[in-house]
Amino acid sequence: MENKIILLVEDNPDDVALTLRAFKQNNIFNEVIVTRDGEEALDYLFGAGKYKDRDTKNLPVVILLDLKLPKKNGLEVLKEIRENKLSRLIPVVVLTSSKEESDLIQSYHLGANSYVRKPVDFNDFVAAAKVLGLYWLLWNEPPPLKT
Repeated sequence: MENKIILLVEDNPDDVALTLRAFKQNNIFNEVIVTRDGEEALDYLFGAGKYKDRDTKNLPVVILLDLKLPKKNGLEVLKEIRENKLSRLIPVVVLTSSKEESDLIQSYHLGANSYVRKPVDFNDFVAAAKVLGLYWLLWNEPPPLKT
């Protein structure tokens, strides 16, 4: 069985730790690749920069994408993901604390598969991580990424 990688694009170390803890608490033991800014996320996906030797055929099964990122924001990252043949079919879940309606609308306009506001309460966050993990890793039938 192939390893189902989760790409977590998040610059806040507390949110990274919370997400990883929530996954562990919910028995989601997939490999999680963490990138801390938009440029690093794209480098990982497309095998550039420090990821130039990475096998780009081994793509994440889902991308959890924050919007408020350094270097390239999440909307810019989402746009590039959808414009690239290699990555355009990967499910992208925008996982953000943004309450801006324009961010929600723009995320879907650019091809987000889902938009989830990060719960502030830890127990709510754990519950959200469980549902996200079950849905995107177990129940969702993704398209073949080999195009």
